[in-house]
This record gives sequence, C-alpha cells and structure tokens, in this order.
Amino acid sequence: MPTRRLLSTVCHFPESYSLRWSERSQALASAYRRRDDLKDLVLDFETAWLDFTERERKKEREIMVREKIQIRKIDNTAARQVTFSKRRRGLFKKAAELSVLCDADVALIVFSSTGKLFEFCSSSMKQILEKHSTHSKNLDKQDQLSLDLNLDNKYANLNKQVTEASLQLRQMRGEALESLSVEELQQLEKKLEAGLSRVLERKDANFMEQINSLQEKALRLAEENLRLSQNVSGMTNTGKEQAMIDRENVVNEDGQTSESVTNASSHSGGPPECDDSSDTSLKLG
Repeated sequence: MPTRRLLSTVCHFPESYSLRWSERSQALASAYRRRDDLKDLVLDFETAWLDFTERERKKEREIMVREKIQIRKIDNTAARQVTFSKRRRGLFKKAAELSVLCDADVALIVFSSTGKLFEFCSSSMKQILEKHSTHSKNLDKQDQLSLDLNLDNKYANLNKQVTEASLQLRQMRGEALESLSVEELQQLEKKLEAGLSRVLERKDANFMEQINSLQEKALRLAEENLRLSQNVSGMTNTGKEQAMIDRENVVNEDGQTSESVTNASSHSGGPPECDDSSDTSLKLG
C-alpha cells in the first residue's frame, strides 16, 4: 500500500490502477532517476548562483575602487562641513568600539575649521591626559637612562681597546713580555718580522724614488748647462763679430780723416812745417 501510494504520487498513477511488479519496479527506478536529476539540477543552480553573486561582488568592489575620492581639501564650505560631521561621527564611533572591544582608554580631541571643540573619552579626559603626561615623562627618563648606559658602555669599550692597544705597543717595543707564552712570543716574532719586511720594502722604495728624482734633476741640470754654454758661445761669436765691425769702422774713419787733412794742407799752400801738426791730428784721430 505505501509503495502504491508513492508510485501514484511520483508517477501520477491513479490509486485504483493495478500494476504488475516489473512495471512498479520500473516506475520506482524512473522516480529515483528523476529525483537524482532534480538534485543535480539544484546543485547546478546553486553553483551558477554562487558564481553570479561572486561576479557581482567583484563588480561592486571594482566600482568602489574606481569611485574612491581623492584625499584633499574640499573647497565647498557646505560640503566640507557635512563631510566633517560624518567623518567625526564615524571616528568617534570607531573609538567607542575600540574602547569596548579591547577595554582600552581612548581619548579624542578634534577642532573644526571654525575652532569648535569636539572631544570623546571612554572614561575621564583628565585622567587620560595625566596618564599621557606621566608616560611621556617616563619615556624621557628611560631615554636618558638608556643614553647614559650606552655612553658608559662605549666608554668602557674604548677604554678596553686603548688598554689592549697600549699593551700591544709595549710588547712590540720588547716590554711587558713576562706574561706571554711561547706561542704568543712566536706570534709576536712573526708580526715583528712581517712589519720589519714591510718597513724595509718601504725604505727601498723611498730610496729608489729619491735616486730617480736625483737622476732626473741631474739630467735637467745637464740640459740647462748645455743650453747656457751654447748661449755663451753664441754671445762670444757675436761679440767678436761686432768688435771686428767696430774696428773696421774705426780704420775707415781714420783713413777718411787723414785724406781730408792732406787735402786741406795742399789747398792752403802753407809751408811744410805743418806736417807735424797733421801727424798730431792723425794720431789724435
């Protein structure tokens, strides 16, 4: 009876209709297949609906991102006042939620563009401000203490480094060697040998630089000496030539003077006693 009622309900068979067992089995199997198909159809619909809602949410998020306003001063006074009121209420609401959820002491002080005061406090504004002042003073003290500790540590480190460096210097000079072991003495010997080799190399390099410098200076002096000797020899030849030219000029002038004197005596017709005076004039000339 229940099977017949189920078949009549699912397959829409009349109650009075009598079926054989095979037909009943086929009808029941068909009903189950329809039920499975209906389940698959419901699952497909749910999947499609989830995909649709996800796409719509993505579109809404993209629209919200595109419509994000720029954070800058609002030029319109009325719009600026409205925005200030909305943002202030939202800020105070978030502060109240933070205070309730996290059991925190929250204090907000806001001044509008017109100078009007707005404040929010979860407990007492005076207590919170006193706590803030005390905390700031403690932070300053902690910073000063930490600074002093850092200075003390740096001074101790520097003092230790100076002590170690002075001890190493004394050991380099051959002092304070009593506390050194054989291995430390060998290491000190290696350091001294390495330092001595570097000193010798530097000394040889300095000697070579001085030798090269002196050689270059000698070459420059030799070139300068050769140039000066050439100048002196040129000046000597020039002087000799000038002296010869002057001598020839003097001889030519003497010849012209003697000729002029002889001509003058011959034209005057004087006695021959004037020869001595002509000779004297020649000698004076």
